[in-house]
Amino acid sequence: MKQKASWHAAVFLAPALIVYTAFSAWPLLATLRLGLYATGDTGHVTFAGLGNFRKLLFDEHWWGAFRNAMVNNIEFFAIHTLVQNPVALLLAALLSLRGVRGAAAYRTVLFLPTLLSVVIIGFAWQLILSPLWGVSEKLMSFVGLGDHFAPWLGQEESVLPTIALISVWQFVGVPLMLIYAALIAIPEEVVEAAQVEGAGPWRIFWRIRLPLILPTLGLVNILTFVGNFNAFDLVYAVKGALAGPNFASDLLGTLFYRTFFGYQSEVGSATMGAALATLMFLVILAGVGLYFLVIQRRLQRVAG
Repeated sequence: MKQKASWHAAVFLAPALIVYTAFSAWPLLATLRLGLYATGDTGHVTFAGLGNFRKLLFDEHWWGAFRNAMVNNIEFFAIHTLVQNPVALLLAALLSLRGVRGAAAYRTVLFLPTLLSVVIIGFAWQLILSPLWGVSEKLMSFVGLGDHFAPWLGQEESVLPTIALISVWQFVGVPLMLIYAALIAIPEEVVEAAQVEGAGPWRIFWRIRLPLILPTLGLVNILTFVGNFNAFDLVYAVKGALAGPNFASDLLGTLFYRTFFGYQSEVGSATMGAALATLMFLVILAGVGLYFLVIQRRLQRVAG
């Protein structure tokens, strides 16, 4: 009986295993291997060991670009963590309350931007924020804030936070739905028992509902981390491959794009791009590993 069960399990797992190996595991291993090679001026590829990684981490030009993209990526992730996820928690808590009229319509409207193309989102917000033909300056003037308008997408100090907030607006629906699903899964008996004891809505949320959804909040944060450190498309749609002005909105994803495919007068290098992709993979792996080894265990203890 056990042999039959094992045979059946192998048959059902084989298609998924083949697809995963062909489209995930093998490309990852090939990228890791390619990062150990170097491309000469003639296009000849030779084994270089850790030479590409030494160049990325110790060469002044490459290290400056990598450090700038890394710092920007950390800021990009911090904005999402401090703005997107708390807003998603607040909205999910409000929509999960009893008697909220039009809750389904609100959820649909909030989740709708997630379904739109990033190219459409980037182009639309470029038009909205444009100082020449955008509507944002006029809208701010209607409420007396016209003097505070600035070309945020054209200034080094504001371009990255602006793009990050656009990303927050587009993707806040994802953590919203995850947290909302966790909140409505809490047994009503637990909430009703607290209400019988005289606890108000605010105390019920902080003492009962929030601790029970801590594992979900941890999952939301790690998904935000992985998504932000893989971010590329929105910056590319708004500011192009150069991630201007003066690389102020450059992320690891856009740096990888320029390294692999080249830009302007610089020729792309598949081997250097693979080395940079390997470093990106290690950064994400370290963040996910830290989450599972430290944060997830503590959240499970608190929730338990």
